Amino acid sequence: MKVRTTLLLFSLIAIPLKAWSALQTMPFIAPYGTPKYSQLDHLPYANVQAPKGGELTRAVIGSFDNLNSMNGRGTAVEGTNYLFDSLMSSSLDEPAVMYPLLAEKVSYDPKNFNTIIFHLNPKARFSDGSPVTAADVKFSFDIFQTKSNFGLQMYLSDLAKTEVLSKYSVKMHFKTRNNVEMPLIVARMPIYSKKDWQGKDFSKTSVKPILGSGPYLLEKINAGQRVVYKRNPKYWARDLKVNQGRYNFNRVGYVYYRSKDIAFTAFKAGLYTLHEEESARQWVTAYNFPAAKQGLVKKYRFKHFNPIPTQSFVFNTRRQPFQDIYFRQALTYAYDFEWQNKAMFYGQYQRLQSYFSNSELEAKGVPSAAEIKILKPYLAKLHPVQRDGVLRNWRYSASDGSGYNRNNLLIARQILLKNGYTYNAKGQLLDRKNKPIQFEFLIQPSDAVREITPFVRHLKRLGIQLNIRQVDTPQYYERMRTQDFDMTLQTMPQSLTPGKEQVQLWGSASAHQVGNYNYSGIQNSVIDQMIQQLIQAPDRKQVVVQTRILDRLLRAGYYQIPTYGKADQWYAYWNMYQKPARSPQLHVGLDYWWSDAKQAKKVSQYLGRAAKP
Repeated sequence: MKVRTTLLLFSLIAIPLKAWSALQTMPFIAPYGTPKYSQLDHLPYANVQAPKGGELTRAVIGSFDNLNSMNGRGTAVEGTNYLFDSLMSSSLDEPAVMYPLLAEKVSYDPKNFNTIIFHLNPKARFSDGSPVTAADVKFSFDIFQTKSNFGLQMYLSDLAKTEVLSKYSVKMHFKTRNNVEMPLIVARMPIYSKKDWQGKDFSKTSVKPILGSGPYLLEKINAGQRVVYKRNPKYWARDLKVNQGRYNFNRVGYVYYRSKDIAFTAFKAGLYTLHEEESARQWVTAYNFPAAKQGLVKKYRFKHFNPIPTQSFVFNTRRQPFQDIYFRQALTYAYDFEWQNKAMFYGQYQRLQSYFSNSELEAKGVPSAAEIKILKPYLAKLHPVQRDGVLRNWRYSASDGSGYNRNNLLIARQILLKNGYTYNAKGQLLDRKNKPIQFEFLIQPSDAVREITPFVRHLKRLGIQLNIRQVDTPQYYERMRTQDFDMTLQTMPQSLTPGKEQVQLWGSASAHQVGNYNYSGIQNSVIDQMIQQLIQAPDRKQVVVQTRILDRLLRAGYYQIPTYGKADQWYAYWNMYQKPARSPQLHVGLDYWWSDAKQAKKVSQYLGRAAKP
């Protein structure tokens, strides 16, 4: 024993004092500064006096067949996040800030993110009462890195290993020394029970209950139709800072419908209680049914400060003719937002000029001096069209709103003729091999046909035959998973803290990976370099600069046609809910709402009367 103690003492002496002083232990993760709420006992967007009770139900379009959302098989059920805790919990007000959940504190070097130690809360428990230990954390990450979907494996690819230090301490080793986002990534992953998965096949789809440590338990599941979670009264973390005034509903449910129209009809009948509205037409015109007129259904517009999700027409650049940047550029002029917003969207949307609209990450004007300094060595590697677009003050060409889009179509035609495309006697556009150009626009069952039809009409005027191909939801997801499409419609969210996930969205390595999210098939070495520099950005200022450069490269590469979006979210709910006086800035914060028993009774009485003949 004396020899071991001596050796240990010697080893400690041998470590430079500087190495020890760099390591800091804190009750938060905040790589870009000091968190605002570290000294508070609850978050300012929570009502700690909120009563418990009631139910919140929402709609989901489609179906499901898998309760394990982490293996990438089948279609995952909505709401599984309620079953599992993560190591830390994100602030809904502060980008890149996380507060304690399963881990009560962390140890890391703020200037060298090559490792992080999570110190688990000894009180943390799975719902069966068993403790959450470092072995469970290691099991979770080991299985995520080997048996999850390829996208998640790539997301975690910078995690070198997960090391158990003690029963309640686990150390994450990263492959790179300055990937600031990796601590945030691993901290938000759900933690599974090692014991619960013994003898089970992680890769199979299943709707059997999975043991978790989260605030809710699975109460009822009807495969493909409905799932209900019930609040766990013995939830171990209910008194933590992030959970004060949170998870107030006794039950949270999701009801599945075949289409948005069917779902909205069900909402008006009271078959679910909170509806997120995605149609401008319905938001403006459809809330005149009796319950809404009587004040029993309320509309709520939540203004957020996140990047607007990028809805876009996606080109599959793995296929011809979309491998040609001139062709993609020309087609961009055929999209007429101004007419569409006026005629179809009641003026409720804005044209997206960026993949990070509504945030400081959006590239505006010409590149700054800091951007030019980074870009300069790479400019010669870019296609001239992309290089020109990166350096100029970017704006998509606007139409006059008449619906004819004449000037923009003339520009598109000029681009095509100048770059080797021709027309035959029938007015068909011919490629460089003198073949007529036609392709498909793949969509799933939705109202997207209405939105795509004007684009189809404008392409026809350019001599291009575009056929809309509508398939059922399972077939659509399979074709997207295997990149079997020409064009499609996608909505891609972004965060205020972009990082490793950008490789999945735009990186060359993901272009041909089945099941990944680089739908456009982008393979551009400069974009790859900028993503790596973004991931390794040492501070927030550099994150902003690198993201703006990435934004410029994506726009100028014409890989997609960003269409429209809005800087708020639209909700309608049966008037039985209350929310805190102050809303968070980055998320609607439904978990902090609560049920008003008196109002719920009124709604119930109304629906009871309405149901009678």
